[in-house]
Amino acid sequence: MNQQNRDGMRYPSIDQLVSKAKSKYRLVVGTAKRARDISKGAKVLIDNPNSKKNIGIALEEIYQDKIIIQDE
Repeated sequence: MNQQNRDGMRYPSIDQLVSKAKSKYRLVVGTAKRARDISKGAKVLIDNPNSKKNIGIALEEIYQDKIIIQDE
């Protein structure tokens, strides 16, 4: 994958992420919870994340199936 597709919030794409979470609402809530955990010191579950921000790291973890968003 080239760098243009991997920088900022364009990687992973919203379509790829929604397919993992089943809805945009669940994606937002799950990502926010995971980003909060990372900000409190939780271990990052992926090697060499593209993003430096917690929210971007959380999205990458979800995309790589390191975090699974479940029904509540």
